[in-house]
Amino acid sequence: MKWMCNFLRQRGAACSLLLPFVRKDIWRRIQVAVGGGQQCHTKSPESSRPIGRYPTPNKKDLPRDIVEQMEAAEKQYGFLPNVFKLMSHRPVEFRALFAYYDVIMNKKAGRLNKADKELIAVVVSAANRCPYCVTKHSALHRIFSKHPTLADQVSINWELAELSQQESAMLKFAMAVTRAETITEEHFKELEDHGFDQEDAWDIAMVSAFFALANRLAHFTDLRPNKELYSLGREKEKTQKS
Repeated sequence: MKWMCNFLRQRGAACSLLLPFVRKDIWRRIQVAVGGGQQCHTKSPESSRPIGRYPTPNKKDLPRDIVEQMEAAEKQYGFLPNVFKLMSHRPVEFRALFAYYDVIMNKKAGRLNKADKELIAVVVSAANRCPYCVTKHSALHRIFSKHPTLADQVSINWELAELSQQESAMLKFAMAVTRAETITEEHFKELEDHGFDQEDAWDIAMVSAFFALANRLAHFTDLRPNKELYSLGREKEKTQKS
């Protein structure tokens, strides 16, 4: 009996020494199985993840007006935003989307300036959980407003952000449109109390509605932000984007 106890004790010690190697081998086998017979390795998102789900056409295969618009955007930003690459997959829709974007975002009439519109884009896109639009339009807001952190605050919780009363009223109405609330005269009255008329309400609503569309387009295509957008506007720019 004594020799058997010694034998079991020795085997237990040997198993304890081998246990880490056994665990490591089991984990390696799991990795191989999951990876389809190859060892799994972590790759950085920048090197392994495509900008979206759909292929980007070759430049030489695109209509001339699409190429010209993409070249103008690249000159303006210093890089080509991924949304241009994505939408070049459908040239007719490319033209329609960017034509409408230009009308509502670059129109000079009304009380909303470019920074206001970009802030609306950020709050709507945050509510719709759209990483691309939040990142891109936060960058544009930083440029137009010269405020380096307000868009970040709004993307986290607009109700706690350092907003003026007028900005709060504007974003409150934008969120009512985004959430498809029943819009009543009380919504318009609150805007009027903060200096906005019915035409301004239209502009706020149209920017909100446009980004509801853009957010869902970015969602199903898995559109990813350019890495340059994260730092854009956080340091002094040599030239202001227009």
